[in-house]
Amino acid sequence: MDNENYFVTLQPDMKKILWIMLAVVLIACGDDKQKEAEAMLTKANGHFEQGQYDRALIVIDSLRKVYPGAIETRKQALRLQQNIELKRSQEELALVDSVLQAVKHNYEYLKQKVEKDKQELRATPEELTLLTKTRVRRDSLQTRFETLCAKIRYIHKKQKEL
Repeated sequence: MDNENYFVTLQPDMKKILWIMLAVVLIACGDDKQKEAEAMLTKANGHFEQGQYDRALIVIDSLRKVYPGAIETRKQALRLQQNIELKRSQEELALVDSVLQAVKHNYEYLKQKVEKDKQELRATPEELTLLTKTRVRRDSLQTRFETLCAKIRYIHKKQKEL
């Protein structure tokens, strides 16, 4: 009987020990997961610094799916994602702006030429079509330019919120 009483009194202690061991194992696994998530973030940062934005975004997407519990690392990944989108948009804006300036200049030149040819009754259908196509291209580029400016402003706003 004494052995039975001894076993009964040890049982709660054993439960405590098992719970402590389980907690230690979970914490250890959590540290490994956190380190793996941080390694993925470092990899994404490397891609970003090399201008490989698509690769960086793929790594960020994987990080978010594989390590949903790595909250701080995911927050840092979100900041990186915003920086990538900002950089991408700024680069595209610079390109669109340079093309837009050239197309605007070309449109103004064609417009003056067509107006002169109209006055002299020498305007050709091809010339009128080219003027129209150039105006449509200019308007399309202007719309893209304004959209990118709005996107950049939005990203800046979101970055301030973090």
